Amino acid sequence: GGTVTVLISGLPAGVGSYVQYDRKLDAVLAMHLMSIQAVKSVSFGLGQAAAARLGSGVHDEMFIKDGKVVRKTNRAGGIEGGMSNGEPIVLRVTFKPIPTLVKGLKTVDVRTGEATTAAAERSDVCAVPAGGVVAESALAFVLANELLRVSGGDALPQIQAAVEALRQRGNVLP
Repeated sequence: GGTVTVLISGLPAGVGSYVQYDRKLDAVLAMHLMSIQAVKSVSFGLGQAAAARLGSGVHDEMFIKDGKVVRKTNRAGGIEGGMSNGEPIVLRVTFKPIPTLVKGLKTVDVRTGEATTAAAERSDVCAVPAGGVVAESALAFVLANELLRVSGGDALPQIQAAVEALRQRGNVLP
């Protein structure tokens, strides 16, 4: 087993929803990642480490630089309130070890109900490298769908215009 870190860059602020629970970007991404075989957990930004911090140590402070809102940290992992915030999205996907048995483990024969030892089995040694490729591929489809939702169109020029409008609006002060 092991953990893969996936970085998503270039996604404008405002993709996802803070209103509809089933359209929160982190929920949608996590659902698709958890659907991959052997995935046991998904985290964003600080992930589980956030639980050991005070609120002030979890939030990303905002500053003004050249008329734009910037953050010096990315503890939220690029998603706040269910929406992308313009920062890189940082996900960690944990895969369980493959159940390869070099030596059979204790089990129960479901036909007889008697104790027995499982057969030794050999298969792949580690799925983590392939799992990273699968995770990136799954997320590419999810993000394309989310961009279609936020752009309100399905033609490339419409999508490009909507994404550019999000980029312009996302972090510029009035």
